[in-house]
Amino acid sequence: MIIKKNTTKLLFTISFLLILPLVQKQWFNLYSLNINEISFYSILYYLSGAICPSLVCLNSLENYTYYNFNNDKTTGIEIIKGKKLLFLVAINLIFLSYLIADYLYINCNLIFNVFLEGINVPKPDIPQLSFFIFLISILLIFKESRFLLKKIILVNFILIALYLWHLQINNISVDDQFHIYRYFGLNDLNLINLFILVAIEISFYTWSYLSYKTNLSDWIVPKPQKGDIIPFLNIFIFYFFITIYYSILT
Repeated sequence: MIIKKNTTKLLFTISFLLILPLVQKQWFNLYSLNINEISFYSILYYLSGAICPSLVCLNSLENYTYYNFNNDKTTGIEIIKGKKLLFLVAINLIFLSYLIADYLYINCNLIFNVFLEGINVPKPDIPQLSFFIFLISILLIFKESRFLLKKIILVNFILIALYLWHLQINNISVDDQFHIYRYFGLNDLNLINLFILVAIEISFYTWSYLSYKTNLSDWIVPKPQKGDIIPFLNIFIFYFFITIYYSILT
């Protein structure tokens, strides 16, 4: 019953994402007829830019935040411990903390470049960046602060998506003065924003698995089973169709 329900939701979401950009283009055509006037379609077109980012945030909060894993550490289950576990924990925690720190900086950089011209946000130097990474790492260790940080990341995503929508509607060009411009060498900033979020989602899932319940305090982590891979695959499937949405919209 649960599988059938999830399949139905996935099919509905996919269909909606494939139809939405086509509808938005029609709204844009109607909006273009009276581009110098505020009309129903101009308001509708502006507001439609929040639909997909909101869907991403709601889905991520519901399905990719509060993970539950099989925490069986009984005899016969392969485990990860010692230096291997230390390496995995250190690499994942530092990488995730860096991504989050840089993602939050992208948001600040966009705000000042788009809405407060003439005011430059200095890029953090190595000591400052190290401090932010350390602070975020501490927040990721504790369960409640980790969930709060995930919510901040999702708010950050939707804000960046709305800034980019504003730039697109008003034909404001983005050059290398924007920090987000340096990622991946892509021209589609919506995809850059999406790919950064996907990288955070994957790293967040990995960290959630490593730090689940008493894993770190016991310093023993069970090796992932087949069922633990399913959320990982769901992330790829969902964001694959979000990528298609932005590709069609562009």
